[in-house]
Amino acid sequence: MYRVGVTGIGIVSPLGIGVGPFWDALLAGKVGITRIRRFDASPFSSQIAAEIADFDPGTFLSPRRVRRTERFAQLAVSAAHLAFEDAALSLDGHREQTGVFVGSALGGVAYAEEQHTIYRERGIGAMTPLLAVSVFAGAATTNIALEFGLCGPSVANANSCASGVVAIGEAYRSVARGDARVALGGGVEAPLSPLVFGAFAIIRSMSTRNDEPERASRPFDRDRDGFVMAEGAGILVLERLEDALARNATVYGEIVGYGLTNDAYHMTAPRPDGACLARAIECALREAGLSADEVELIDAHGSATVLNDKTETLAFKRALGERARSVPVTATKGQHGHALGATGAWESAVSLLALADGRVPRVVNLDHADEACDLACVRTTATQRPANVLCTSAGFGGINAALVFRRAGD
Repeated sequence: MYRVGVTGIGIVSPLGIGVGPFWDALLAGKVGITRIRRFDASPFSSQIAAEIADFDPGTFLSPRRVRRTERFAQLAVSAAHLAFEDAALSLDGHREQTGVFVGSALGGVAYAEEQHTIYRERGIGAMTPLLAVSVFAGAATTNIALEFGLCGPSVANANSCASGVVAIGEAYRSVARGDARVALGGGVEAPLSPLVFGAFAIIRSMSTRNDEPERASRPFDRDRDGFVMAEGAGILVLERLEDALARNATVYGEIVGYGLTNDAYHMTAPRPDGACLARAIECALREAGLSADEVELIDAHGSATVLNDKTETLAFKRALGERARSVPVTATKGQHGHALGATGAWESAVSLLALADGRVPRVVNLDHADEACDLACVRTTATQRPANVLCTSAGFGGINAALVFRRAGD
C-alpha cells in the first residue's frame, strides 16, 4: 500500500475561484449567499442561493470545448485545471496512470430541464444534439479525462450530498492500492434551475430566511431552518507521497482513512441515533490507525437542517465518546452554502488547508447553539495546528462518508 498525499486543490465556488481566494474568504467570514438572480424564485418558499456570479468557462476551456459542454462539465473541468496548476504537476508519462473520480448528486439535470423547455416550446429540432452526453453524472469524469488525455480509472458516483467525499475516498484507495499513480478526486454540482430548486423547496429542506440571505445558513444554531443551495466544483490532486516528495511538491496533507456506510432508514431523514454515520467515522479512524483521542479537529457536514445537525452530533458522541464535546468543530456551509455533491470536496479542502496553514474558519451565524448540538464549535477564526482532521459528509438515501487527513511530514 502506498501513502497518499494531496498536492493540488482546485476550487470554483461562490466565495471565489481558486484555492487562495476561497481560503481568504472563509477566514475573513465572507458569505456568498444572496437572493437568487439566475431565475424567478418567487413561486418558492426559499428564494436564496449561493451562486457563482463571475465564472467564465472560457478562462479554462477552448472556445470549441465551451461550445460542446454545459455548466456542469465546465465547472468540473475548470476545477481540474486549477487543481493541476496548484499542484504544479506535469502529466507527461503519467496520463495512463492518472485516474478521475468525481461525485455529483444531480449531474446535468438542470441542463436537461433547460433543454426540455426548448423541446416543449420549439420542438425536438431545436434541442442540442449533445443532450444525451451532457446530463449523466459521468459527464464530469469523462470531460476531465478528455480535456487532459487521462486514461486511468474513471469513476463517477451519484451518492447524493456525500458524493464528493466518496469520490475522494475512492480516489485515495485507487492510489493507495497502486491502481493509479495520480488521481483527481472531488465533486461538482450545477443545480440552480427552477425544477431542481423547487424539488428541494417542496420538501421543506431549505432555509426560508429570504430577507437575510447572509444569515440564512446556520449550522448547529438553535434557529436553523434548512440548508441553502449552492453551485460549484472542488477537485483535489492525489498522488503517491513518495512521488510528491521526490519532485519537491507542496503537500497539503495525507489522506489516511476513509469510511462509508448507509443508514438503511429513510430516503430524506437521517437515522435518528446517528449510529451508521458513527460507524463510518470509526471505519475511517481504524484505517488511519488513530484513536478517538487523537482527533484534533472535526470538519463537520453541518448542513444547518434541523434533523441532520442533531444526528451528526450524536454520531460524533458515539464515535468519539466524551471527547466529542471538546474537539474543535468547524462547519463552513454558512458561508458557501450547500452545493450537494461538490460541498464535500470544498470541506475536504478546508480540512487540508487547516492542516497546512494552521488556521481554522469559524462557524458563522452560530448565535445560539442548539442544546442538542453541544459541540466545541469554533466561534472565532482560530490559530491551530492540528495533526489530524476528521471530515464528515452525509446525504439523502442515508449515505454517510468520513475521511481522515494527517498533517504532512508527521
